[in-house]
Amino acid sequence: MVTRRAVLRGALLAAGGAGTALAASGHVRHWCGWDRPPLGGGYASAADDLGAVAHGGVQIHYFRPTTEKVVALTFDDGPLPEYTPRFLDALDEAGVPATFFFVGRNLEKHIGLVRDRLARHEVGNHSWSHDDLATLDLAGARRELERTHDAIKRHLGRETTLLRPPYGHLGGSTVLAADAMGYDIALWSHQMRERRFAGDPAAQARDLTGSMRPGSIVLAHDAGDKRRLVALHALPALVAGLRADGYRFVTVSELLQA
Repeated sequence: MVTRRAVLRGALLAAGGAGTALAASGHVRHWCGWDRPPLGGGYASAADDLGAVAHGGVQIHYFRPTTEKVVALTFDDGPLPEYTPRFLDALDEAGVPATFFFVGRNLEKHIGLVRDRLARHEVGNHSWSHDDLATLDLAGARRELERTHDAIKRHLGRETTLLRPPYGHLGGSTVLAADAMGYDIALWSHQMRERRFAGDPAAQARDLTGSMRPGSIVLAHDAGDKRRLVALHALPALVAGLRADGYRFVTVSELLQA
């Protein structure tokens, strides 16, 4: 029988030297998700500085196995002026918390959009420049994460503990950098299908409510082209439908404690 742990180990081994070091050392101690980890090619020499890794391991989550009907909404790539305030308005109107994975340079430039609007929401690290961390060595991946971590702390007074790598790509350097910073990695089990449902938010809401399961993490975006607005327009029906089915909305960190 092939277990998820074996799948992860094989994928990390394929990713290069960093994956080998991590899988062998047991630093990746918990895989909570589907059968295909979104491993990028990885950076072969990412494990050159294992002495910098001081934590007990990284947890990588697609969802949280639970019988409690809880779901976490997440939004990537902001904050940007075109959409982020509109998403915050919709979430406020619905009384729903979410987790925003901010790109550091966007936060630095547009902090005024969100500074006083995140009381019910959680903030995670989505890198500084939205570069593919799986193509960087450990030092490069850490720079991307540390700059955003520092911006979140400086502007929002928060110590974030969650990383979502751009594109959902994982390489050995990404995992090692997360481990060095004490991060867990939050991916997703469901997502807004912006191309398929761009003109039909009602169908998008039905698609998600019909496939939801307890402990799900839903990916949407508060930045990008106009197709991303399907998430905004689908939000009222999605929230109403899931609440009618007994679901409660939580942040990712709250979900992981369920």
